[in-house]
Amino acid sequence: MFTLKSVVAGLAVAGATLAVQAKDIVDTAVAAGNFKTLATALQAAGLVETLKGKGPFTVFAPTDEAFAKVPKEQLDTLLKDKAALTKVLTYHVVPGKVMAKDVKAGKVKTVQGTELTVATAGGVMVDGAKVIKTDIVADNGVIHVIDSVVLPK
Repeated sequence: MFTLKSVVAGLAVAGATLAVQAKDIVDTAVAAGNFKTLATALQAAGLVETLKGKGPFTVFAPTDEAFAKVPKEQLDTLLKDKAALTKVLTYHVVPGKVMAKDVKAGKVKTVQGTELTVATAGGVMVDGAKVIKTDIVADNGVIHVIDSVVLPK
């Protein structure tokens, strides 16, 4: 027979189990607090569900400060053009989970289809954007923070 006390205890355990669920790349970025523009852009491009998917993904994530370097008119135009926005955002994503210790200089194929150029001399650079924080692990990949938005050629 169930008592009120046992039901409440059971619900508390179930709630605690849900609270420790791992976060995907999108939830991890949102929780960090400095990727609001990226989150808005992912929503506008319809890519939230993709980056919440199985993966694994490696995301070179521009901060809000990085997006602030893009002229406002250009950013506003990009946010309204879903196809162009998708192209730019998927250019920041590499298939697989590449940790900082595994990064090598050279060309890396992106989800967008073209290649990023990675340089490692004097710190890691991705198409001229400096990697300012590495290895933010999510349950479906990893985020490396960059200081600029990179654009496909």
